[in-house]
Order: sequence, then C-alpha cells, then structure tokens
Amino acid sequence: MSDPIISLRGLTRRFQTGAEAVTVLRDVDLDIHRGELVAIIGQSGSGKSTLMNILGCLDRASAGSYKFAGRDIGKLGPDALAELRREHFGFIFQRYQLLPDLDAVENVEMPAIYAGVDGGARRRRAIDLLTRLGLGERLSHRPNALSGGQQQRVSVARALMNGGEVILADEPTGALDSKSGKDLMGLLGELHRDGHTIIIVTHDPLIAAQAERVIEISDGVIIGDRRTGEDTRVDQRKEPIRRIARWREGLDRGMEALRMALRAMVAHKLRTFLTMLGIIIGIASVVSVVALGQGSQETVLENIASIGTNTINVYPGSGFGDRRSNRIQTLLPSDAEAIASQPYADSVSPQVSSNATVLFRNTSSNASVTGVGEAYFQVNGRTFAAGVGFNQASITQRTQEAVIDANARDAFFINGEDPIGQVILLGRVPVRVIGVVENVTGFGPGGNSANVYVPYTTAMDRILGQSFLNSIAVRVSDDADMDEAEAEITDLLTRLHDGKTDFFLQNTATIRDTIESTAATLTLLISTIAVISLVVGGIGVMNIMLVSVSERTKEIGIRMAVGARRGDILRQFLIEAVLVCFVGGAAGVALSFGLGSLLTSLVAGARVTYSAESIMLAIASASLIGVIFGFMPARSAARMDPVEALARE
Repeated sequence: MSDPIISLRGLTRRFQTGAEAVTVLRDVDLDIHRGELVAIIGQSGSGKSTLMNILGCLDRASAGSYKFAGRDIGKLGPDALAELRREHFGFIFQRYQLLPDLDAVENVEMPAIYAGVDGGARRRRAIDLLTRLGLGERLSHRPNALSGGQQQRVSVARALMNGGEVILADEPTGALDSKSGKDLMGLLGELHRDGHTIIIVTHDPLIAAQAERVIEISDGVIIGDRRTGEDTRVDQRKEPIRRIARWREGLDRGMEALRMALRAMVAHKLRTFLTMLGIIIGIASVVSVVALGQGSQETVLENIASIGTNTINVYPGSGFGDRRSNRIQTLLPSDAEAIASQPYADSVSPQVSSNATVLFRNTSSNASVTGVGEAYFQVNGRTFAAGVGFNQASITQRTQEAVIDANARDAFFINGEDPIGQVILLGRVPVRVIGVVENVTGFGPGGNSANVYVPYTTAMDRILGQSFLNSIAVRVSDDADMDEAEAEITDLLTRLHDGKTDFFLQNTATIRDTIESTAATLTLLISTIAVISLVVGGIGVMNIMLVSVSERTKEIGIRMAVGARRGDILRQFLIEAVLVCFVGGAAGVALSFGLGSLLTSLVAGARVTYSAESIMLAIASASLIGVIFGFMPARSAARMDPVEALARE
C-alpha cells in the first residue's frame, strides 16, 4: 500500500479558556490514503470539526505531528499553510461560506486568483465547473438569488477550482433539504470515483454509511475506524491548470483587492463618505490656504513691481520705528542732487509730504499732498492718463502746478469736468492741474487715497515752509547691482552728513524678500493647522477601517480558507484605506476650487492661484495618510486566525 497522504501521530489540541485549558483532541493517530472516501462521525462537541480544521490547515495542533504528503505541517508558516490550502484542499462548508458581493463565477474563481491562474483560463474553468454541476443558467447570480442546494454546488465548484486533491466537507448536508442533500452526496460520490480524496465530517449515521470508511470520534478520541465497503480508490485525473508569470500573478491579486475595495466602498456609501469627510476638509483647507497665500503674494509682488523692483528709498532716522525721525532735518535737496550725479542712478526724486484740504468749486476733501521732483513718476513707474508731468523749470521756478491721480480726479471733478487746466486750492495755495496719473493698486506711495503731487520746491516754500526733505527715491540703473548701489549711497550720504548715519535705506528688493518670506511663513503656519485636520481625518479612517475589518471577519476567513496569503488580506484592506483617502483628496481639491471661485466672486480683489505641484502634493499626502492609518487595521485583518474568522457570525 502506498504512503498515506495524511498522517497524524499523537495529535492533541487544547484551547485556553481563562485559566483553564480544555483538551478537544487527545493523542489522535490517523492515516488517510489518496482517493479514500472517509466519514468522520461524532456528536456535537466530540472534536470532529476541530479535527477537520487541522486536517485542512486552518488550525494547528497543540502537540503531536501532522504530515501531509510527507511534509511536516507543524513547521510551516502562515503563507506556506495558505499555499497548501490553495493547491491541495477544497472546502465545502455547512453554511456554504460564499461572498455575498460576488456572483457564482466570481466566487468559484477566487482560489485560482490566489493560485496565479491565467484570467481567461480560470473564468473558463469556473464556468465549466458550474455548468457540469447544473448551474449553467445561474452563472451571474449572487448567493442571495440562489437556493441552498445551488449555493452548496457553487461551494463544491469552488473546492474543485484548483484541483481539489483533498475535499473536506463539514456537515455538507446540514443546511439542505433531503433532496438537495441526496444530490450533494451523489455528487461527492462522483468526485470520489474521479479520484478525489473526500473527507466528510457529520453527525448523521445515514450520511456516514455512504462512505467506504467510517471513523468515529468521541470526547476528542478516536473510538472506531471501520470499512463499510470495498476499497474503490482510483488515481485522480488531474487537469492541467495554466499558471501565469509571477509579476502578472501579483498584478492579478492586486486587481482583485482593488475590485473588492471598490465594492466595499459602494456597498457602504454613507460610511465611506463620512470616512472621507475629514480628508476632504483637510485637503480642501491645505489647497485653499496655499492657493490664497500664493495669489495674495503674487498680487503684492506685482504691486511692488509697478513701483519698480530696483528702487531704493532714503529716509531720516535709524528705521521705521525711530521716533526721532520727524526731528531729523539733515536730509536735504543737495543730497538728492549728489545721488543723481552718480553713475548707478537712473533717476532721483526728492520728496516731502503733507495733508491738506483740497477745494474745487463747491467740492472739498482731504488729500495727501506730496512734493516731488521731475523724475518722481519715472522712479515709481507711474503712468499718465492725461496731461504731462513736471519739468526742470517747474522745480527751479517753484511753479504752482499739480499732478493728481485718478482717485483725486474722481473725488473733486464729480461732474465729469476735464481736470487739465483746472485750478484747485491746496489749503490757501492755488495750483493748476497739468496731469493725471493712474492709481497705484494699494501698495507704495499713494495707496487708495486721493493724491496731489506738486514740485517739491513749491511744497517746501509755499505750503510747508521747510528746507529739509522727508525722503529721497532713487531708481537704480538696470545694469547696476542693487547691493553695490545701496552701499555707495550709504557711503556718499555718510560723508555728506559729516560721518553721521542719521538716515536709513529701504530697498524694494528687500521688501519683496520680506513679503515672500512672511507669506511663506503664514502659509506654512496655516497649512500646519490644516494638516492637523488631515491627521484627525486619518484617525477617523483608521477607526472606520477597524470597524470594517470587524464586520467582514467572515469574508477574511473565507479568503484565507481558499488560499489567500496574509499579504493578500493586508493588501486588500490597505488598498481600501488608500482608495478612500485618495478619493477624499480628489474631492477636497474639487471643493477647494469651488471655494476659490466663491471667494473671488464675493470679495473684490481676492486672488487664488493653484499650482499643479501643491495639488499633486495634497493628493499624495492624502494617499500617504491612507497608508499610515490604514496599515494597522489591514495588519489586524491579515493576522486573524482562519478558524476564528470563519466561526464569526
């Protein structure tokens, strides 16, 4: 006689219940040969189901040895046991154990997916098996659309999918009516005649009597082992199954995990949405804040550019916070003339400033009055809407001329009069308007107030009565280095002021750098707050995924029983977590676009600028959240005990 395919020696199984150990199987010795039809019979609690679980590599013995085809099962790891289940065993459960979201063909195909069978080949084989079992018209039906007998036939087809060298049937007729039970036993007899090793676990003597060999177990001990008929064993006719390359096998298993993740998400739409909500809010916050910060920064920098990015302003005092600056009167027109004679100076404008009540006919309003040089409008990049600016004669002759901006024009010429040539009063000083310049956009000299510009000599002598300047604006030549120009201006004015540094310089490039740095810091700060909401969302994902694992414990057990590796289970739930976060990230980006559009339509001057980099980074961050917070639930699912998972209702 050939060596047994299954050999047990001294096999014992104990379970720990609190402080007490319960022995379910005790010193079991058993040999089963290829092609046998064996029934294991015993009352409930006798240990027969535990024995079947150990035979099928779903459970491990506490002591003793189990060899399958000469391999010591006790030395194999979880994935090696999964390979044995996948390649050699087929299970027929009392409660069918079909996945409700899959149709008949997909349920039958499942073991072949984990075995690396070609997609077309496995579908053809699944259809052929179901057709042979009388379910050719029910291929696309899900379990809830099949009768109990039909579901059990699907379970049989699944057991045969990878060959079913050894078929383990646990109370296979227990949930069937008498006719369906009789049909199933006839089917098992046919499989036995085809050479399959059939092991039936039952408490029904009539079912056991149909086997060639009956093993009786009681209180975990085999008390009988008898033959009821002739030995009709035949060699199993193995059908060749075409396998695919390892990389394609991994891709196939990954696609199966993706399909199951999508089905789980669709099956629980509300839960999926609530899981995504934290991610959606977090991503929308991050993308919106970055876009608003970038848009605002661009607006400010454009405004700086409008007054010239190569401008240096000279002010009295040691800095903008110097309270003594209004008492320092050492900044003189001669200083401006000296700077203007330097090779790095493109244009220079002395400046004095004041406020005055401006009157035109019956219209009066407060306005900013600035005394400037003829080059002021060039220095600050101002554009004329009408008329002209000052010339050298205006400066030397202290002419009573004025250039106004569009704000002043709209404030004083309310009836649409042409301002050019009109006379307005600056306090008690009449001046004639010779030009109108466009407004600046909220940054730099002018701001959003009404502005009137007069020759600085006129302002000093006729309006302010002072001989010193409030500031000097210098436009540096395009071919000159800003840092060198700044250093030379400092050196020049220090010498002119007898070695005193009673002035300070403000470089527009420095302003730009400061604004960029400040904007980046604020964006980072607010983004950090938004990232916290992402982390909170990730914790929500983890909690929901833990609930999902708990709800789908039986599915996990079924997949393990048909040969899924721990990595397959881990991949399935991890993909689901990443998919939830990825879709949530994409929805968050879409929400950010909507919020940006709403903001720009409601707030005048608001600007949001989206960048592909920030969007891609946001979605990548959401996916990473899925990986980080989905790993623990996925690992928990992958490390489940198959027997406990199958027993969970």
